[in-house]
Amino acid sequence: MIDVVAKTYRTTLIRRVGNVVISGAVSLGIAPSHYVLLSIRGRRSGVERTIPIRLMRFDDQEWFVAPYGVRDWVRNARAAGSAVVRRGRRSRSVRLTEVSAAVAAPVLAAYVVKEPVTRPFFDARVGDPVSAFEAEAARHPVFQVENVQVSGGSGA
Repeated sequence: MIDVVAKTYRTTLIRRVGNVVISGAVSLGIAPSHYVLLSIRGRRSGVERTIPIRLMRFDDQEWFVAPYGVRDWVRNARAAGSAVVRRGRRSRSVRLTEVSAAVAAPVLAAYVVKEPVTRPFFDARVGDPVSAFEAEAARHPVFQVENVQVSGGSGA
């Protein structure tokens, strides 16, 4: 049997174009409702960086998952601890708290079911026990999202 190892994320031209398209759709409020724009101050530059990302709803809470591993947005979230979430004209300030592997595991298991495009970046597969996803948590950080302030409507 051949072991399948998770792919490494690479920012390709197609991914960059896709991010621009989905960012525009989220800005207009016409993207699927689970996508938002996450804006976080850069840990070194102090410049706000914005990415399109899935706002995962699980167990009556909101989460951000790093499906492609520890990327700049994760490092910035760890340093800042807060961000702005936008969708259309609505925005809200949020607190981001990175959670333990035990807390992250069921969120990651649910995430790979809902976001099939990211499955190749995980070693654990849909249907694997939650413990398999607990082992993934170090490579795929999970942040709990808590509202701080809402503006421009009733939230993202």
